[in-house]
Amino acid sequence: MKLTIPLVTAITAASMFISLPASLAHASIRSEQLPAAVETQAEAEANPYALRIELYNKLNVLTDIPWYWIAAIDQYERTISKVKPKSRPPLGSTVGVFIDQERWAGILNPDAQDSSPLSIRFFDGIGRDADGDGQAERTSDVDLLYSLVNRISAYGATDDDIAIGLWQYYQNNRSVQRVQQFARIYAKFGKLDLFEHAFPVPVGNNYAYKSTWGTGRSWGGRRTHEGTDIFANHGLPVRSTCYGVVEVKGWNPFGGWRIGIRDLNNFYHYYAHLSGYDKTVNVGDIVKPGQIVGWVGSSGYGKPGTQGKFPPHLHYGVYSDRGLFEWSFDPYPMLKRWEQAELKRLGARN
Repeated sequence: MKLTIPLVTAITAASMFISLPASLAHASIRSEQLPAAVETQAEAEANPYALRIELYNKLNVLTDIPWYWIAAIDQYERTISKVKPKSRPPLGSTVGVFIDQERWAGILNPDAQDSSPLSIRFFDGIGRDADGDGQAERTSDVDLLYSLVNRISAYGATDDDIAIGLWQYYQNNRSVQRVQQFARIYAKFGKLDLFEHAFPVPVGNNYAYKSTWGTGRSWGGRRTHEGTDIFANHGLPVRSTCYGVVEVKGWNPFGGWRIGIRDLNNFYHYYAHLSGYDKTVNVGDIVKPGQIVGWVGSSGYGKPGTQGKFPPHLHYGVYSDRGLFEWSFDPYPMLKRWEQAELKRLGARN
């Protein structure tokens, strides 16, 4: 049986989600507000985001859903497919959407491979024909993304309506929150190419680090180290490594003054043991690579304000969202890449 919830319940649930700024609350946007689309095949090949932009533009016209919401839905689907490749194999060539066959054709449809829009609709399947070829094809980028966006937009095209549609589709508060966060990031910067990174402290300064992920820790009970320690002078600026949204800020008994940032890869970046924060950065704010969010310190391992139980350093950890829970992985290889890339950029400017 298909799992559904009453509309009143959905509305109540939606009210718990992150609220978007009033500037994002509208039913449609003009085409000139969309990212620039490419005009030639050469441009498309040179720009990996070009085909996505074209598709989001088309679906904005078809559904009245703002492009940044469509981009956010597609990107969230892509992140979940990346961490679950066996259960969510690629279907299209451009979009990251996965819709299982039963949901596509309809749970009671005797033809699991059905591609007829009429019979799929009869059996309440999600599949739709968006490219006008008379077939609702699960391997078509346009049909795939349109079918998902069309289902989510069933309650309307305002931000609150979309939140309700997301809840109805995913039945998961975490999924709704992620799509909302992604939409805010895309809307803030007005483009898709938001995967540049920065090293968490200014490169060329006096710091040292090595891979310490997985080593033992004893304070607060036996546990493993879920990050990389970057030892540096007290007060050295700590920077956002990514484009993202500030998800957490405040005291943690283990991490002291810490801040957490969510990026478009659905990675949670965790910065701990800070001596303080940039006062202009708050929960819900959108940040970019290299933006100062705090300063190196030695806080933690105790009640709020505890300092000095270890040498000053930044604990930097990264967690990947798998849909219902998160798991940490070693950030050291990424840190080395980001450091080298930034050193190279700085060298090129000199």
